[in-house]
Amino acid sequence: MSENTPKSGGDFDLNQPTIISLLYLGSLLTGITSIIGVVLAFIWKSEAAGSWEESHFTYHIYTFVIGTIAGIVAFILSFVIIGIFLFPLILVWFIVRSVKPLLAAQKQQPMPDPKTLLF
Repeated sequence: MSENTPKSGGDFDLNQPTIISLLYLGSLLTGITSIIGVVLAFIWKSEAAGSWEESHFTYHIYTFVIGTIAGIVAFILSFVIIGIFLFPLILVWFIVRSVKPLLAAQKQQPMPDPKTLLF
């Protein structure tokens, strides 16, 4: 099966964007695997220039950077109570931004807008 041919239903394709998504989701339990994921995204992005995977790597990099900045802002604002309410929102945002590319990667489809702030 060629690299650009979508997989048939029922098969789980452990491609590079899927690995990064799983590392991001694993960071909810371990806290560190998202760092491994973003490093892999930077490494693999140069190798995937022009393919459907490139948009996934950009999306994952943006997810890590925006999530880290949002977490820092929420931490600072938690001293005035406001930030405490931001942490659950950031968590949901991070989960959605980790699952959405996982589903698209299984279909070998590019992310429609990899530089978006939301979903």
